[in-house]
Amino acid sequence: MTLTLLAQGIVKRYGGVVAVKDGWLEVQSGVVVTLVGANGSGKSTLSKVITGVVAPNEGQLLLNGVPVQFPTPQAAKKRGIAAVYQELSLIPDMTVAENIWLTNEPRLAGISLRRGEMRQKTQELLDLFAGTTSNNLTPDSLVNTLPPDERQIVEILKAISSQPRLVIFDEATASLDRSQVDRLFELIRQWKREGMAIVLITHRMDEIFRVADRVTVMRNGQTVGTVNAADTTDREIVQMMIEGIAAPDAGRMPQIDATAPVRLEVRGLRCGRLQRADLTLRDGELLGLGGLQGQGQTELLLALFGALPYAGTVILGGKPVRFRHPRDAMKHGVAFVPGDRATEGLLLSRSILENFLLPSWERYGIIHNIESARQDATTAARDLSLVYSSLDAPASSLSGGNAQKVVIGKWLLRRPKLLLLNDPTKGVDVGAKAEFYALLRQLTAQGTAVLFYSSDDDELLGLCNRVLVLQDGLIRDEISGERLTRENLVAASMGTTHEQR
Repeated sequence: MTLTLLAQGIVKRYGGVVAVKDGWLEVQSGVVVTLVGANGSGKSTLSKVITGVVAPNEGQLLLNGVPVQFPTPQAAKKRGIAAVYQELSLIPDMTVAENIWLTNEPRLAGISLRRGEMRQKTQELLDLFAGTTSNNLTPDSLVNTLPPDERQIVEILKAISSQPRLVIFDEATASLDRSQVDRLFELIRQWKREGMAIVLITHRMDEIFRVADRVTVMRNGQTVGTVNAADTTDREIVQMMIEGIAAPDAGRMPQIDATAPVRLEVRGLRCGRLQRADLTLRDGELLGLGGLQGQGQTELLLALFGALPYAGTVILGGKPVRFRHPRDAMKHGVAFVPGDRATEGLLLSRSILENFLLPSWERYGIIHNIESARQDATTAARDLSLVYSSLDAPASSLSGGNAQKVVIGKWLLRRPKLLLLNDPTKGVDVGAKAEFYALLRQLTAQGTAVLFYSSDDDELLGLCNRVLVLQDGLIRDEISGERLTRENLVAASMGTTHEQR
C-alpha cells in the first residue's frame, strides 16, 4: 500500500519559545526527502511531531489525504511510521535482540516468548550490515558493551524491524564510519525501490546528493522551500538556509593585538568524537567554535578542563600541561561554563551564596569565613546586575538569565586566565544576553582568553573576529575578516570547504 504524508502549518511552542512556527513536509512512497537547516531551524521538532513524540500546538498531519493525530510514538508506529534519532532510545542493560523487539516480541499464542525466533530474526537484521561491524555485535550482546557506531546500527534495525512504510532518519549517520554510511545508503536505495518513504535529516552536504530525490529546507522554524536534488547545488541550498536573515549587530570584539602572549596552544588533540584539533588562542582574544551541535566542540572544551581524557598536546601560558581532573585545570586559572545550567552549572536546591562559592571555598579557610564569602558574592552579584531576593534564597528561585549569571559569576571570583564557554546563552532572554556580551568585552579587555562555542550563528558573527568551524570531529575551516559571513559558516558546517565554494 502506497503512502503519502503531509505535515502542514505545524506550530510547536515550548512556553515562550517557538521551536516551529510554520513547518511543512511532504513525502511519498518510493521517495527520499532530505530535511536540512541550520541549528535551531526546527528540523528535529517537526520530525518529532510527525512521529508522535511531541504534540503540535497548531497545524495538521494528513496520511493519504486523511487528517490523523499521533498522541504517542506507538500510535505512529501502528500506522507504519518509525524514526531513528541520534539520541538513542536503547536500554543499556538489555541485549541487542531484546532492544530491537521490545514491545513487539514474537510470542506463542500471545503468551510465551519465542526467543529462538527472536534471535533468528535479529541475526537476519544484523546481517544487513555484515562486514561493517565487529564480531562482538550479536543478538545476545548487551547494548552497554557496544561502541557508539554499533549502538546506532541497533537503533536503525529497531526502527526497521516493524517493517514501516515511512522512516525518518534524524542525524542517524553522525556516529557511523564511512563503510557503515555506505551500507546504510545502499539499504536506503533498496528500501526506496521497495516503496518505503524516507526522510533523511543530515548535516553533511555530500549525503544530500548521494540519496535524495528532493530537498526540503527549514529556516528559523519555517519551511522555506523544497527543490529537486538533481536541479540544485550546495550553494543554492546554503542560500535557502540563510536568505533573508539580517546580519547581527552585537558588536564584534576589538581586533586582537597580534603580539599579545599566546595563552593556549593545542596540537593534535583527540577526544571522543573530536578526531583532531589544532588551535592557538591569545590573551584578550575571544575565539569562536562553530558548526552544528555534536561535532566535537563540547569534547574539546571538556578535555581542556580536565573533565575528559584526551590524546595530543596542550600548552598553557607557554608550558605543556596535562589535566587529569578539573581541579588541575582550576589551579592553572582555567574555568568552564556549561550550557545546561540545571544539571551541570548549579545546585538548584542550594542557596545562591553556596552556588557562587562552590569553586572557591578554599579561599576562605578551613573554618569558613562566611562574612568574607558573603561580601565577595554580593560584589559579584552587583557587578553582574543579578536580580535576586536574597543570597540565602535557593538558586531555583532565579530566572533563566539570572541563573546563568551565577554560573558565570562563580568562576569570575577566581579571576580565570582562560575561560571555556559551552553554549552559555542557550535559553537566555535577549536582555540577559546583552549583559553577557558586555561582560565578555570587559573580560577580554582585562586580558582573559575566551574559547567560546555557540550553537547560535548570530553570536559567533556578532562577537568573534575568528571562528573555527567543526564538522565530524575536525576543524573544517577557520573563518575571519571579510570571510566571516553567515554563508561561509553554514557551508563549512555542512562540510563544504572554502576551496570547494
